[in-house]
Amino acid sequence: MEPSWRKTAGIFGILALITMWSVAVASLSGTVSSWPVLAQALFYLVAGIAWVLPLRPVLRWMETGQFRR
Repeated sequence: MEPSWRKTAGIFGILALITMWSVAVASLSGTVSSWPVLAQALFYLVAGIAWVLPLRPVLRWMETGQFRR
C-alpha cells in the first residue's frame, strides 16, 4: 500500500508552518531582547510550544482526509 498524496502535502505544509513560525518569532527578537530575562524566557517557552497547536488538524487531515472529526 502506497502512502497517499496527503502525506507528502502534509509534510511540506508542516515544514512551511515551522518555517513561518520561526521567522515570525525571530523577527520579534529585537523587541523581546529589551524585556526582562524572565519575560523573555516565558515568551520563548510559549512560542516554542505554541507552534504545535495548528499541527493537530494537519495531522488529522493527513490520516483521514478531514480537518475535523
